[in-house]
Amino acid sequence: MTPGLSVGMKRFTYVCLSLLTVIVLPVSLGEMYTSLLNVKQAISVERKLVGYLRTYIDQELERLEDIRRFYAKVSDLHKELYNEAGSAMANPLVAFTLIKRLHSEWLNVVYSNEALENAQALRSSFEEEEADLPKLEDLQGAANGLMRLQDVYALQVASLARGRFQRVTNGQTVDIYLPAVSVPLSGDDCFLVGKVAYEQKDYYHSVQWLEESVRLFRAAEVGWSPENEGTLEDALDHLAFSHFKTGNFSYALSLSQELLHHDPTNGRLLQNVEEYEKLLVAASPATADGLRRPTCTYLRTRDTYERLCQTQGTQVSITSNQPIQFENPELFCDYFTNDHPALLLLPLKREVLRLQPFVVLYHTFVTDAEAEDIKRAAQPGLRRSVVAAGEKQAAAEYRISKSAWLKGSAHSIVGKLDHRISMLTGLKVHHPYGEYLQVVNYGIGGHYEPHFDHATSPSSPVFRLKTGNRVATFMIYLSSVEAGGSTAFIYANFSVPVVEKAAIFWWNLRRNGQGDVDTLHAGCPVLIGDKWVANKWIHEFGQEFLHRCSLNPEE
Repeated sequence: MTPGLSVGMKRFTYVCLSLLTVIVLPVSLGEMYTSLLNVKQAISVERKLVGYLRTYIDQELERLEDIRRFYAKVSDLHKELYNEAGSAMANPLVAFTLIKRLHSEWLNVVYSNEALENAQALRSSFEEEEADLPKLEDLQGAANGLMRLQDVYALQVASLARGRFQRVTNGQTVDIYLPAVSVPLSGDDCFLVGKVAYEQKDYYHSVQWLEESVRLFRAAEVGWSPENEGTLEDALDHLAFSHFKTGNFSYALSLSQELLHHDPTNGRLLQNVEEYEKLLVAASPATADGLRRPTCTYLRTRDTYERLCQTQGTQVSITSNQPIQFENPELFCDYFTNDHPALLLLPLKREVLRLQPFVVLYHTFVTDAEAEDIKRAAQPGLRRSVVAAGEKQAAAEYRISKSAWLKGSAHSIVGKLDHRISMLTGLKVHHPYGEYLQVVNYGIGGHYEPHFDHATSPSSPVFRLKTGNRVATFMIYLSSVEAGGSTAFIYANFSVPVVEKAAIFWWNLRRNGQGDVDTLHAGCPVLIGDKWVANKWIHEFGQEFLHRCSLNPEE
């Protein structure tokens, strides 16, 4: 009962045979979607493609103008000269031109290779840019990014299709952010997102996106377009099966019957209708909504994580799910010097955010120029971010970003930052007491699900430096974002919004060397904006007399 060759697929086959065939990209690993920097670079690629298409259109218009001229010449002859065929053919010149035209001119027009040559020139230009085009994984990753934003920020699919970021709060649809620039989604756009979910057997999302696709296809003034992958029939086909998989047999039957009006001899659809009718007779009345979100690795903390991401920096009541407004007298802001001589005349603005775990924010830690220098230095080395997987490291869907490692010996700005971090924390941060500076750029819906920075397994790659575990984290916000991207501390129940040029610091280990479970944290998905951060992970060895143990073994 899976979708087969529908009317839309037949139309797509026709397009593949036409002169404007879009070359199917080979299935290969794509990582464009994991970094917004790479997505921005794709704009220049499409700008080239627009130029190539303009050239193709001009050449085709010129070709069609030649055909139109030939048509006008022949039509005029039949309207004027050939009305009296006998007298016209009595003239040997007229007879010769008729024979010559039928023998060669018509063949030259009908069998002209000019259209093929124009199309081939377009294809060749396209192929020159093929290496810089997004791959199948990029399309899937971008679609998953939209679904991630939908879930974490409780966004409505219908609103996303209109280019709006809205959710329902207390029965009212409210804008959670109004972007300066946005675009609506087409029926085909929504179909592709739904199809990605469908192929992942994620029918919770496929139903919502395919329903929106069907609505948009039905409302479209223009029918099928050559650039589209799907049609109304394709969307109905996938939606019907998605409803079947969620137990909604009635709707699956209704959609399949609608499809039969478009393709009444489709044997697969006839079998599906018969099967759905049997299931409806045998099934008990539905008692609950069959749509359920897919499970995830952090299911136990998902509600808290998403609640903290939605509030973007505000502590939330676990029971009422409402922001908590209060003043904690133990938290404070000050001008911090750490008793370091170099900071006495230029202290940093420190904001103590939390005492357990101890989390502080240093405002204006870097300048605009320094932030740009770091991003510029990192760009050539950006690679897909990885996570610990046993003794090795591997890319994972729960961390969508690209990162680069900068050595102090290769970049003077890194040495300056190391020195500044050391002054503020009083710790040794140069290699090997601290890891190289990791610069991260997040992608479409870029995030990092709840995790610890410190190693929780003796086999972790963190221990390769031979300097112990990660005792502390120092993270620098190199850019601002318009919405989303907060750092959420799950068990501590608070989140920190992105503050451009600021840096956040916390201890990962308790004074007894054990990991602090309250530091479980996550990078919330970036809703709008281009998020860059730099991480400095400081290890425990070498800090024995700088960050002393407590006399209490429980601390």
